[in-house]
Amino acid sequence: MVNIVVQISKYIIIILMAAYTFSCFSIFTRNYEDEERRVLIRQNVLMFLLQFTAFGAMYLAADDIRIMFIYAALAVTLLAVILLYNLIYPNVSRLVVNNMCMLINAGMIMITRLSYDNASPYGSAVRQMIFVVLGIVFGLTVPVLIRKLKFLENWTYIYAGVGGAALLIVAVFAVSSGGAKLSFDLGPVSIQPSEFVKILFVFFVASSLKKSVEFKNVVITTAIAAGHVLILVLSTDLGAALIFFVVYLIMLYVATRQPLYALAGIAAGVLAAIVGYHLFSHIQVRVEAWQDPFAAYSGGGYQLAQSLFAIGTGSWFGTGLFQGQPDMIPVAETDFIFSAITEEMGVIYALCLILICVSCYVMFLNIAMELRDPFYKLIALGLGTCYIFQVFLQIGGVTKFIPSTGVTLPLVSYGGSSLLSTMIMFGIIQGLYIIREDEEEERIERKRERELRNEPRKTNRKNTAKTRPRFEEVPKQRTRKKQRVR
Repeated sequence: MVNIVVQISKYIIIILMAAYTFSCFSIFTRNYEDEERRVLIRQNVLMFLLQFTAFGAMYLAADDIRIMFIYAALAVTLLAVILLYNLIYPNVSRLVVNNMCMLINAGMIMITRLSYDNASPYGSAVRQMIFVVLGIVFGLTVPVLIRKLKFLENWTYIYAGVGGAALLIVAVFAVSSGGAKLSFDLGPVSIQPSEFVKILFVFFVASSLKKSVEFKNVVITTAIAAGHVLILVLSTDLGAALIFFVVYLIMLYVATRQPLYALAGIAAGVLAAIVGYHLFSHIQVRVEAWQDPFAAYSGGGYQLAQSLFAIGTGSWFGTGLFQGQPDMIPVAETDFIFSAITEEMGVIYALCLILICVSCYVMFLNIAMELRDPFYKLIALGLGTCYIFQVFLQIGGVTKFIPSTGVTLPLVSYGGSSLLSTMIMFGIIQGLYIIREDEEEERIERKRERELRNEPRKTNRKNTAKTRPRFEEVPKQRTRKKQRVR
């Protein structure tokens, strides 16, 4: 009986996920505020129904009451996020808030499932829940700081100095793990500085290019950015190095609009990749595993081979929660969580997850295009690129589309540093959204003032009497005002 319920639940979860994903894009066609509000409320209902179905199925399959405690904590936390954003920031993007909660929800479901068989059952899920709460505190604090602090664009070399120093400390003092120097262990907590430095890096590039896009300043900015990437390469943190490189290249092209810079950057990147391949055996192992994971099954190809087995086993509809073997995938909670999700939740569910990430990126670009200040515009572009390119690296790596780089899936994978840094990024985006709304209100106010100044101050009484209608005019019907997508 339990197996039947679990099998039925997987189809319900897919339907709810597909309906939520459809609403993420249908909201862009809504012209009125009340229609948008109904879609956003519908998203919340779908998310909580999906959460209830998934955790209910896991409870029935595992017969462990601790799953329901995790469910209750997660449901209360996500409800608090939605209500607090509505209360504190009425002008933030509701779609971004909902998508953030949905991605956290998807990650917590799979982390709870994977941590069932750990040495300390559900330990990873509890720790991730704590990081979610901490991330919410940052996410609710950052928007007001972005709006109020007007001097952020002046800290150009402070961003570069702090970020470069943090990466250098990791490269020199951190212990190598899996062939790369990534983090420090502070008791039970591991901190990965590169997750936070990428935010400082975006602020540095935006601040520098806002000041000047002349050749001399571009050379200086490029040299400092190259220093960040070089330190990451020496630490063999290839995923972060690629993210920094691509983010800088796109921000530079948008700020200067010079295709020559982009072409030169791509050529330098290809050359650096070739040199890195011949210098670092760690890179050679990953490339060989990518080329033929089954030939290198006993070596570096084991992870990727298991990932492909899991995706193939799940097929379109998945095996159902607790009906697969995602724990056979190494580091399934972090680097290969997308494969674990695909095995038990299905390819359709996984594709919907990708589309939700794309929906977030579309909103980031929308905010970037409508911001007037070049500094804020470049920040929105840089953080959006950083987010979506990390999604691409993670999913591309586990599906054998590109060599694996060892990055996490933002908001979904287990990891405190990744979760906190991503929620800070989302908080910054929300702050920029509020700034965009402020700019729009200022524009409308200036337009009204100009119209008032252009109106004649005095009217001729004779002309007024002649033009006055005999009968009272019928008032026009009031139409609902169009609003931007939130």
